[in-house]
Amino acid sequence: MIIETERLYMRRMGQSDFDALCRILQDEETMYAYEGAFTDEEVQDWLERQLSRYEKWGFGLWAVILKETGEMIGQCGLTMQPWKDSEVLEIGYLFERAYWHRGYATEAAEACKRYAFEELGAEEVCSIIRDTNTASQNVALRNGMTRADMWVKHYKGVDMPHYRYIVRKEQVM
Repeated sequence: MIIETERLYMRRMGQSDFDALCRILQDEETMYAYEGAFTDEEVQDWLERQLSRYEKWGFGLWAVILKETGEMIGQCGLTMQPWKDSEVLEIGYLFERAYWHRGYATEAAEACKRYAFEELGAEEVCSIIRDTNTASQNVALRNGMTRADMWVKHYKGVDMPHYRYIVRKEQVM
């Protein structure tokens, strides 16, 4: 276990989480900000990317486990992401649709913010969110972030405007 909250805990993902990841990444509605559901191969690539991040940085997107049931209901964590001409520390979150609108994403994202500041010594953390993803934007706002700037990412042949929401350690500590 890496992080624990009132209702959740987060741990590294492993190959045994493939089916749970499929429930998230292969749901069309959940993946609308990514231009649709992933194939099995894309899910495996996603999982392997997290495993590589754990090795490289010691963090990545973690499995979010509901304490009450022991079930993986989503993923949340910290990743290094390209932003314009640099790399930034990002809090990312993606939950199974059955668990939306219950505050889990906010609870997990807030815990990751604390982890970034207290454990990693970060001075700033952000969330990079597609302009059409108002639910994730609202999570960022509830996590104390403010919209800082915008950049167009190119993914699956589509121009996708993204906002970067940021919070600085000095604002919350």
